[in-house]
Amino acid sequence: MRPVESKITSQGQVTVPAPIRRKLNLAPGSRIEWRQQGDDVIVRRAAKYSSLDIHEAVFATVPDRRSLQDMDEGIGSRMRRKYARR
Repeated sequence: MRPVESKITSQGQVTVPAPIRRKLNLAPGSRIEWRQQGDDVIVRRAAKYSSLDIHEAVFATVPDRRSLQDMDEGIGSRMRRKYARR
């Protein structure tokens, strides 16, 4: 894709060129992310959820802490049930 240009308005707004909107599947209300890397600026479609959102969803509740002895007993109990001869 050849480089395309945009103008910045006096209010700091930028129009995303049509080829870029099509490539990133952007529609009105879509969010984009600006990231600076050295002298370059990377623009990409923003993810719907941040890594913090995902972490909070997955680890919403923290189970009670168990001692090493409790874990060993639990593993041993599970192995005895799983591999017991019938």
